[in-house]
Amino acid sequence: MDACDFQLERNPFGRLVWIAPTGERFDGVTPVRAFPVSMPAEGLSLLHADGHELAWIERLDALPPAVRSLIEEELAAREFAPEILRLKSVSTFSTPSTWEVETDRGDTRFVLKGEEDIRRLDGAALLITGGQGVHFKVRDMLALDPVSRRLLGRFL
Repeated sequence: MDACDFQLERNPFGRLVWIAPTGERFDGVTPVRAFPVSMPAEGLSLLHADGHELAWIERLDALPPAVRSLIEEELAAREFAPEILRLKSVSTFSTPSTWEVETDRGDTRFVLKGEEDIRRLDGAALLITGGQGVHFKVRDMLALDPVSRRLLGRFL
């Protein structure tokens, strides 16, 4: 199905409503990314509340601006993965280790339980899982400052 063949709007309760080309309406639509970290703007599915796929979207930027905006709002409300901008300190170079970091959401600290909680992704991206299950992303570890790269390198 062409991504532009449908409409999307919010109902009075704030839930997304997918409107098929035939005019059929489906309340409670949820956008789900296929590759949320490595290709966040590509491969996205719109799911009905019962789990059935209503539409597949190859590229988010190919959608009309109003539809894209609704989807991005919904995704932002559901997804929480702060991006690490700088490592301030680590308590020890063995695990478990307490990390103090600066993220795009502010400063925080978390416990890295084991080195297996750092996953390498495409390119120089990383996904780090904190002790409480929060995922932190590093878009490009090579773009971090030298101190952050050195601290991070001790765990890779």
